[in-house]
Amino acid sequence: QVKLVESGGGLVQPGGSLRLSCAASGSSVSPSVMDWYRQTPGNQREMVAFVTEGGMKNYASSVKGRFTVSRDNVINTMYLQMDDLKPEDTAAYYCHALIAGHDYWGLGTQVTVSS
Repeated sequence: QVKLVESGGGLVQPGGSLRLSCAASGSSVSPSVMDWYRQTPGNQREMVAFVTEGGMKNYASSVKGRFTVSRDNVINTMYLQMDDLKPEDTAAYYCHALIAGHDYWGLGTQVTVSS
């Protein structure tokens, strides 16, 4: 059974940094795409960044230049380095993976940016 587990969320002051991790397990096939989404109460989930198995990356305009997505295909783990965090980055962050045509989601990790 495929499982995605996020970690690394927490409370940070504006201008600070956090690093999120998403570990995928339970599949013999490497995810073709892994991405980060975030969601605030009452709003739709929005894509933050994605990275393909081949290393292609893209970012939402709101985080470009501040966030960096990466992945380690050997251990099927994706990372999101978040720098210069702003209060508007406060959200639950979710990991998503596309594996053999199926979508999988993690349970999320909360990021709160506040002084």
